Amino acid sequence: MPAVVLVTGGTGLVGKAIQHVIETEPVGSRFGKKEGETWIFASSKDGDLRDAEQTRLLFEKYKPTHVIHLAALVGGLFKNMKYKLTFLRDNILINDNVLHAAHNHKTQKVISCLSTCVFPDKVEYPLDETKIHNGLPHESNFGYAHAKRMVDVQNHAYKEEFGCNFTSAIPTNVFGPYDNFKISDLEDSHVIPGLIHKCYLAKKNGTPFVVSGTGKPLRQFIYSRDLAKLFIWQLREYDDVEPVILSVGENEEVSIKEVADAIVKAMGFEGQYTFDTNRADGQFRKPASNKKLLSLIGGFEFAPFEEALETTVQWFLQNYDDARTGKK
Repeated sequence: MPAVVLVTGGTGLVGKAIQHVIETEPVGSRFGKKEGETWIFASSKDGDLRDAEQTRLLFEKYKPTHVIHLAALVGGLFKNMKYKLTFLRDNILINDNVLHAAHNHKTQKVISCLSTCVFPDKVEYPLDETKIHNGLPHESNFGYAHAKRMVDVQNHAYKEEFGCNFTSAIPTNVFGPYDNFKISDLEDSHVIPGLIHKCYLAKKNGTPFVVSGTGKPLRQFIYSRDLAKLFIWQLREYDDVEPVILSVGENEEVSIKEVADAIVKAMGFEGQYTFDTNRADGQFRKPASNKKLLSLIGGFEFAPFEEALETTVQWFLQNYDDARTGKK
């Protein structure tokens, strides 16, 4: 029977990247579409996954043999702090409904997307796949983090009780076309799109480009189209219940200053460019190990950071009117 791959959250940053890779890689290649395979990129318009019946109907409609589960209620730092129960409950409902529907419809495989926020607040670095449940997550997003952690618990339970092939992926900070470019310095995962938009407005308005903090903290950023290939690899070639961190290596950490420098260059910004050192930096490093990934995938070439950033900036400039900028 030809495979039908359902991607939930299929119109977001990672879903759009998977669609791009599936449509541009050669058919039959390692990351390309297989002959006769159907890919469905579903959005919230196709059904509210918090609702069990709507989720059942979505699975009934498409009859997926495989699922990449990206859909989630996400938000910035203040939203996570203010609406802890909403983030906990909505994400638990989404994840439980998707996994339950997948089990009932005898879906062959599900990969769910987790986040590095599932890791304990107090943890020994680098992060690796064995440390997820070794302590409480950070207080600021414990609702979202606990809901995401429960996916790993459910995956193990479905495997033990029913033999389901359910697993998960843990990406580090993702960036690329179709990102959320709302301006926010409050959350690392939004630092690149936020700075791109800030620099764009500074150039447009002839005002200074001011980056919060010293620019010294280091982060691992993964280009969305690289992450898309890793999800496709995991779908095709990885059949273990234990999660895999999908990330560039610790040796490829980039400072916030290097990010800002690359944005200034890609944007062609020639105005005043400074760092507001009165603003807090946040954690200096949060390194995650990609040793497990590299040991399993064999060779994989990540896009050079500056090149991927240039592509992202150009996409943003060409699609400003349609991009998620919070300005409309």
